[in-house]
Amino acid sequence: MTIKEAIKQRHMVRKYTDKKIPAELTDSLNARIEEHNKKYGLNLKLVIGNADGVAGIAKLLLAKGVNNYFILAGEDTEDLDEKLGYCGADLILYAQTLGLNTWWVGGMFSAGGAKKNLENQNVRVNGVIAVGYGQTQGVQHKMKTAAEISSYEGTAPQWFSDGVDALLHAPTALNKMAFNVKGAGNKVSISCGSGHFAGIDLGIGKYHFEVGAGKENFDWE
Repeated sequence: MTIKEAIKQRHMVRKYTDKKIPAELTDSLNARIEEHNKKYGLNLKLVIGNADGVAGIAKLLLAKGVNNYFILAGEDTEDLDEKLGYCGADLILYAQTLGLNTWWVGGMFSAGGAKKNLENQNVRVNGVIAVGYGQTQGVQHKMKTAAEISSYEGTAPQWFSDGVDALLHAPTALNKMAFNVKGAGNKVSISCGSGHFAGIDLGIGKYHFEVGAGKENFDWE
């Protein structure tokens, strides 16, 4: 399965089995994390064997069997959230290609609990992503239409349409899908509403659009 194929295969899964993630897969995930940390200056981490990063209310009401997760963290720079969203999107889709399921916990994470697993305490945590073997494969969330989130000056090329299609499958905080994508020639701009997770959602959106459209076909404005 490719990353592009994983976009449509991956769905939110909140309940997990007790099957352990094999060492060869954790090695692959850690290698992917290391690449992102080096390239973007982040402090992402895969935690195996505890659910400290998930808030108690989420464990009580929503989640079951969460025992592994990615921590989304880094030094508190202006573009931190966008980078966390971008790299987090890559991690959930990469995990899907490995046969794993994920849940972007969003507002129901415990920053303090997650931070206990980090060596560097001088960072900001803004989300965790549960990962493991789901009890189910999840279901498709309610989607908006391309016309509701995008516009293009003139006739949209196929790459733009493909990018928007991938974007429609992106996970966002509270499933708001507050994207606004505009294209003209090979220039594309994207915005994503406001709120605490707007930067995260923007990064997720950019990643999905790039995978769908192909980064070689356009430039961000």
